Amino acid sequence: MKLTILLAGENPDALREEFGRYSAKFENMFSRVNSDFTFEPVEMFAGAKFPEISSLEAVVITGSAFGAYDTPPWMEPLREFIREAYAANLPMLGICFGHQIMADALGGKVVKSEKGWSIGRHTYRLNDCPACFLEGSEKLSIAASHQDQVVVPPSRAKVFLSSDFTPNAGLIYDNEVTMSLQPHPEFEISYSAAICNLRRDNPLNSAQVDQAVESLNQPLDNDFVAQALGKFFLEARAKRTRADALAQKGAGEEAGT
Repeated sequence: MKLTILLAGENPDALREEFGRYSAKFENMFSRVNSDFTFEPVEMFAGAKFPEISSLEAVVITGSAFGAYDTPPWMEPLREFIREAYAANLPMLGICFGHQIMADALGGKVVKSEKGWSIGRHTYRLNDCPACFLEGSEKLSIAASHQDQVVVPPSRAKVFLSSDFTPNAGLIYDNEVTMSLQPHPEFEISYSAAICNLRRDNPLNSAQVDQAVESLNQPLDNDFVAQALGKFFLEARAKRTRADALAQKGAGEEAGT
């Protein structure tokens, strides 16, 4: 199954030599759970052309230094892409900024939260979770790095991941093939720590950063979440295939009347 990775940003220059390209984090995460996944990164943040939705099997929208309220030239085309992909039942996953811009494009509201930054290890509650998460516990701990939040989910989405700090941290949409998460299961522990340290003294003080880095010494559920997201894509592909078959059958029957 090919995952098209729509890159809304790149690793900071200060981290690129040690940690490589951002797209590799998603490739590594999904390859660990299923060797049959293949990948096509698209640097939309750098002006790459958006692919034709009809040519895609599944899409991942990544994190970014941009917010959903910013206005780079690719932001409005991305919203339109999301709406068209949703209407076409294309399996779609958003992470961090991807989570936010999907909610924004599909009728929700995103703001720069007055609560401030969430960095380091963050624990979330699982509520009415999708089938791909059902074998897990009632809580998940994943690295986070954000200030923006979805404060009003789209009416067509259900919250399945939440915390007191981030009430709308995971959304599953009513077509069952569209999902998004606020935290970063693709971040390795060392990379999460490096991202925390980039915030030191701007905008966070050293004590806040030290606490966030220390939190990463506690267990993270990255492997479980990666398995769940891999299942999500495979199940979403099957659902889309069944839906397309039913639609074709209905069209054929209508043509025969």
